[in-house]
Amino acid sequence: MTAPEPTILATSGGLRVGGRTRVLFDALVHHAVDLSGVHGRRPRIMYVGTAIGDAEHFTARATEAARVAGFDLTPLHLFPMPNLEDVEGAVLDQDVVWVMGGSVANLLAVWRVHGLDRVMRRAWQAGVVLTGVSAGSLCWFQGGATDSFGPELRPVTDALGFLPYGNGVHYDSDEGRRPLIHRLVADGTLPTAHCTDDGVGLVYRGTELVEAVTELPGKGAYLVTREGDRAVEQRVEPRSLPPLSH
Repeated sequence: MTAPEPTILATSGGLRVGGRTRVLFDALVHHAVDLSGVHGRRPRIMYVGTAIGDAEHFTARATEAARVAGFDLTPLHLFPMPNLEDVEGAVLDQDVVWVMGGSVANLLAVWRVHGLDRVMRRAWQAGVVLTGVSAGSLCWFQGGATDSFGPELRPVTDALGFLPYGNGVHYDSDEGRRPLIHRLVADGTLPTAHCTDDGVGLVYRGTELVEAVTELPGKGAYLVTREGDRAVEQRVEPRSLPPLSH
């Protein structure tokens, strides 16, 4: 069971602190599973932690979050070598691929060395729902603003480009991101940018933005377009996802 057409859910959220566990998958991750159309069995979700160097402690937390959610989770590690014999087969066998945040620049470099960029494109075209947070959102676009190179935000313009837009993440919680996105769109470094406050996700069918959704109240999504030599921002009100019971 896969989504009926190529589907991406690009987010600035999806995780929350648990009561008995350190991390839970929040409504955005559950929405990605819903978008896959899986039913009649446990959802299969792949966790990809490349952007934080496949940190084992977070793999353990994601595994626990999946257990609580009722998902079957497969971690994909690329450090120190791929942990799966058939990476492409494993990716294509998932309902959802969820990519952790961290360094998008490092993620892109490591994925390309291992050919995972091409695998992800094939999975996307096959209907595996691609999703993730922060770097796990930026990677699907043309580029955006990143702290991969240090605390001062810099542009990244060589992301995977499945979606022909710029992407702004953590739009309301990192004060440097909005002005940099505006500048990059205004000077043509980035195309039209789609941006998310923390807790917000953007749903794409093919390359078309079809909906903004949120797991937190009062949050927004934004379209930043170029008009002449300036950037113009339009707010998009997201649909509130139902809260989770656990």
